[in-house]
Amino acid sequence: MSGYDSGQTATSCVRAEIKGRKRHIVTDTHGFLVFVLIHAADIQDRDGPPYVLKAIRRRFPWLRHIFADGGYAGSKLRQAMRGHGDWTIEIVKRSDQAKGFVVLPKRWVVERTFAGFGRCRRLAKDWEKSIESATAWARIASIRMLTRRIARCWIYE
Repeated sequence: MSGYDSGQTATSCVRAEIKGRKRHIVTDTHGFLVFVLIHAADIQDRDGPPYVLKAIRRRFPWLRHIFADGGYAGSKLRQAMRGHGDWTIEIVKRSDQAKGFVVLPKRWVVERTFAGFGRCRRLAKDWEKSIESATAWARIASIRMLTRRIARCWIYE
């Protein structure tokens, strides 16, 4: 008689090494990906912006106004912005009176991009061992979303 240990399959061994990832993304007003930063989940949300701001300042010096989630509010974001340019930031917070699901005016753009990532099989679960590979798949997913949106516009013209 032979046994099968379902807890030690190849995919579960890979999944056991991944403790979690966080994705910080910057999109334009249409929801197209400008920059993505993926790192281990043990880093706080408030510690991610300095890395993101440094990268987008170098690549996109013309950006001036940034909308951010309430999780980024705090002194670390203001300090990071002070060191990287002349930016204004607007923290999009949820209303205290809101009950249930409420669409926030600017934040839905980023949430729509994250939802697009969720429709890609490789990003629905974190199958990738390396952060570089996960970043590459996020970029591939954003290219896929961009080309589909362009194709939709061409069909209706």
